[in-house]
Formats: sequence, C-alpha cells, structure tokens
Amino acid sequence: MASESGESNMNREMILADFQACTGIDNIAEAITVLESNNWDLVASMNGILPQENGMIQREPSQASPSEAADAAAGGVVPPPSSSPSSSSPPSSSSASAFCPISPSSRHIVERQPRMINFTVEYRQRSVSLVLEEAHSTVGNIKEILGTQLGVPVSKMQLKGWKNGDVSDSTMLKTLHLPKNNSLYVLTPDIAATASTSNNSALQESLNQNFLLVITHREAQRDYNLNFPGFRTIQEVKRNVSDLTNIPVRHQQWEGWPASASDDSMTLALSGISFPCHHLSVCRRSSPAIAQEPPGEECADVMMISDSEGEDFEDPSEFGMDDSELFGMSSSNCPRSPMMPENSQNDTDALLHFTDEFSSRYGETHPMFFIGSLDAASQEAFYGKARDRKLLAIYLHNDDSVLSNVFCSQLLCADSIVSYLSQNFVTWAWDVTEDANKSKLLTVCSRNFGNVVARTVRTNKTDQFPLLLIVMGKRTSNEVLNVIQGNTTLDELLMKLMGAVEIFTAQQQEDIKDEDEREAREMVKKEQDEAYRLSLEADRKKREEQEKKEAELVRLEQMKKEQEEEKEALRLSLEQGLPPEPDQEAGDICTLRIRTPSGEFLERRFLSTCKLQVLFDFVASKGYPSEEYKLLTTFPRRNVTDLDPGSTLLEAKLFPQETLFLGAKE
Repeated sequence: MASESGESNMNREMILADFQACTGIDNIAEAITVLESNNWDLVASMNGILPQENGMIQREPSQASPSEAADAAAGGVVPPPSSSPSSSSPPSSSSASAFCPISPSSRHIVERQPRMINFTVEYRQRSVSLVLEEAHSTVGNIKEILGTQLGVPVSKMQLKGWKNGDVSDSTMLKTLHLPKNNSLYVLTPDIAATASTSNNSALQESLNQNFLLVITHREAQRDYNLNFPGFRTIQEVKRNVSDLTNIPVRHQQWEGWPASASDDSMTLALSGISFPCHHLSVCRRSSPAIAQEPPGEECADVMMISDSEGEDFEDPSEFGMDDSELFGMSSSNCPRSPMMPENSQNDTDALLHFTDEFSSRYGETHPMFFIGSLDAASQEAFYGKARDRKLLAIYLHNDDSVLSNVFCSQLLCADSIVSYLSQNFVTWAWDVTEDANKSKLLTVCSRNFGNVVARTVRTNKTDQFPLLLIVMGKRTSNEVLNVIQGNTTLDELLMKLMGAVEIFTAQQQEDIKDEDEREAREMVKKEQDEAYRLSLEADRKKREEQEKKEAELVRLEQMKKEQEEEKEALRLSLEQGLPPEPDQEAGDICTLRIRTPSGEFLERRFLSTCKLQVLFDFVASKGYPSEEYKLLTTFPRRNVTDLDPGSTLLEAKLFPQETLFLGAKE
C-alpha cells in the first residue's frame, strides 16, 4: 500500500510539472486547484484552460476511447502517431505526459495557435473592440491601444470591469484567466466631457422630459393643459388638439410656436419650446367658401385624406361632412361601436363588451377593469382582510365628451397610471353615453354610496367627462375621496391617486391594527373556550367513569346479594328437607363429627341406613355445599364426596361413629 501511495504522489508531481510547463501557470496552488477540479486529468485540465477552437489537446490513440477517436476524426483533428513501445513512457506516468513534454525525447505536444482574447471597451458614447494575445499581453498594452484610438492619455485613464477587481498596468492577461469575450469600460474623471458628448446627453435627456403645453382655444375661450414627452412630434400635438377642439389640423391656426418649429415632423425637444411649460393658442383658420360637392365618396375614401400628408384640401364641411365625421365619431357610413350596449341586462356581458371596445380603441395597455357588478367590485375592494383591501376606482366614460379620447389614450393608458391602479385599486368602469346606462348607474351608486355620488355624477356636464371616482370603504359607510374630471394632466392624475392612497393607507394601518387586536382577542378567547371545553370533556369523562364504576359496584353487590339470597334459600330448603335427628337411645345410630375449615365442629346423629346424600345435604345446610367442599376421613384418608350419594352410611364405613373434616375443592 505504501508503494502504491508513493507511486501515486510521483504521478501527481509529474502531472503538475507537465501542466505548468504546458500552460505557463507558475503559481503552484493555482495549478493544483485547476487539476483537482478535473480529478487530476491533465487533458481535461488543459482543455479547460487552453482555447477550445485552436488548442484542443488530443489523447494518444492508445489511450483515447473509440468514441473520442471518432470525434477527433470528425472534427478534422488528427492525433499524432503513437510512439513505438520502446519509446513510449511507462504506465506509471500520466497519459498527458505524452503530449506535454518535459524532455523532447520522450514526450510531444500538439502544436496550437496562441489564444486570443476579445475586448469590447465602452467610453462615453464610443465603443472600441480589441483582440490581443493572452500569453504576452498586459493590461498596459490595452491602455496604450485605447489611448491611441480614443485620444485619452494613459495616465488619466481608469480601466474598469475586471472580474478579479482592479489590476495594475503590468498585470499579464494570462494570469487573470479571462474568458474569450470580455466587456470593459474607461473612466476619465480628470477629463471633462466633450461638447458633442454633452450635447448628446442633453438631447437624450430632453427627449425623455415631459413638456406641459397650455393651449388656449381662442374661439371657445378655454385652456387645455396637456403633457407630452419630448420625443412626440408637433404633428402629434396638433392631432390631439384636433380631437379636443374639432378643428382639423389643416385648418388650425397657431400662435406661440417658436421660429425654429418650422416642420411638423420635428420633436418637441428640438422645436425650441420652453421647458417645463409652454403657452400656445389655436383657432380655426378662415377659408374662402367653395361650392359644395355632393358627398359621393365612401367613408373609407374620406378617411384616406390625412392631415399629415400636407396636401391642399378644404374643410370637410365644404364636402357635405362635419368635423366629427372626419374623425369617425358620428359618420353614418362608418359608425363607431359604442363602448357599452344600451339597456344591457347583464353587467358582466356589458363590461366584457366595454373592455373589448376599450382595447380596440386605445390598445391592450390599459387598466384591468373588474368584470362584474359594482356590488361585486365593492365586495372585492372593501370587505376582505384589512391587508388585502384596496381603493375602488370607478371610471365613467362618455363618448360625447371631447376629452374622452385624450384622457383615455394619454392618461388612463399611461404605463405609470396602469401600474399604479393595478397595485392599489380595484378598477370598475361604466359607459354613461346612453341615458339608460346612466340611469342604471345612478341607481346602483345611490344604493352603494348614497345620494352624494349619484348627485355628483348627475350634475357633471358632458364636457367634464370622463370621471374617475376614488372610493374608500369604511366601517359605517363608503366614502368618496375624490372625483377626478377629464380635464386633468398626467401629473395631476397621478398626484391625486397617490393622495388617495396615502389617506387609504393611514386608514388601512388602523384597520390592520384593529383587526390584529381583534384576531388576537378572538384567538385568546378561542384558546380559553377550547381549554374550557377540554376541561368539561375531561370532567364529563371522569364523571362517566365514576358513574360506571359505581354502577358496576352496585351491580356486583346486587349479584352478590342475589347469590347469597339464593344460597340461603337453598340452605333453608336443604335444612327443612333433612330427616329428624334420631334419639341417642335408638339402635343403629351413627354419630358423625365434622370439622369445618374455621376449626369448628358439627355433630349430628344419623341412622346407619341413611344415605350419604342426607349427610351431604346436612353439610350444605350449614353453608358448605358439595360443589365447593369435600368431606374427608382422617384415617385412612378417603374422599367421601366421591362416593355414591345413594349408598348408606353403614356401606360407607362411617358406622358407628366417625370424624370428618371439610376441605375446599381446588
């Protein structure tokens, strides 16, 4: 065993030496770690370190398995010819020593290409790709190449992203054991950003900013506060304003756009408008009257006329159409499907139709509307566990309001609003465009929230819709925290929702505290009730057990009494059935003395002609029945009880006298 251990240690020393010679790893501890992770398999260890595409190490044919040899042939790698038996290394040496030589005379290595490492280096807005040889390159070489390409002094350059932490410029790449592809980035804290870089960063930042446009509709004497991100175009703003004012883009006359905003395809960030707020005004441009032409075109042909194409065409009213027909709001040829069917008897079906129509108009990104009655939505929001309760958001839609399209597309379907509503609210929706649906809603609101909510819905004008009612459930009655009208901005809507959630959270914490205390009290009471029940159960079982024992004692005493009475009756019967005791002067008298177990003696005279049964009955009448006791003579010892009861005392040799004793039967 000692020789085998020594031989194994010698093999590992040779494997370690071969591994260091082939890979160039001078650190012994590091080399041993790699070998141990591969169970001291030199081929596997080197294939894990050396590049796979060019430097795959091959086993000698004598040591490679048939499958390995087939794989090598299929991959186009031809193993070196095997050495003759005289030149092959002994079996005790590692198989890998045949291709990673320490002395060229006995071992060989498959010639391979040097390992190349790819680097992708990010610097501000630029990206540089490098390829370096691992064996002879240092970190300083990377910095020198980057300094040439980026124009950055090496002394002011910090190269970050190494997996092993910060390294020095003299660190060899081969000591870092890097993968083939690496990502690094350059920091130059002492060098200010260039003008182009600053401009690009500022432009990117401005594209992501929100611009508040305060647009005055001069004809209606009304202001609209609209939020747009910087990447929206002027054309998109004009289209949204067209929905609000019913003024086609072609006939909009604007004031307030800066001179740099000469092209409608320009983004707001590049248009030169003021940040964060810019004031504009719009009105309908006057146009000369043109003779009407009969409306012979189909609706699809009319809708092909696009404001963004910039072609000259007149007001749709001059073609026999009003503005709403152009936007598909009330065209008889292309009617828009209503949000909710009129006089729907089933709330679930109505809300499913509402959700489908809402998705078709404004996209799939919208609040998740609760499908069911308002009573069910209130139950879902208010009457669960305190921790699970939410606010109820009631969205009331009205297609007759010019604000509906903007409110739904820009506010209600905004990612921030959708996410916030899904986390904190149960959202229920209804369409009040038709009077029948509105009346049904008012009835349900009166029943659930009182007349205040119904009055609020009833008194709001059409152009104030859509409405978003925020309702909080309370112990006694539900409370409407806010009524948000359609002429709000995204920030205002989010702030109002957050304010309602803040109020609700404070109330929810109190409810959670009360609920926890109530549950704790109920738990204590439940535990006490359970302990009391168990105590009663134990007492009941104990009482039943005691009663059972007492009943058993009574039964036993009764049985014993009955047995004693029965014995006494039998004894009296036997005593009464005995023949009279003969006089002493009479002839043929047999005198018997019987000793009882207690030591007393029973004496009686019998005629010698009396049967043994008379003797047995006499003894039984004294309380010693023959079933339990036996009569024995003294000498010679005989068991009289075993004799024939019909034989006489004379025949039993008990004449003229005899002393007997009673003994209990076993």
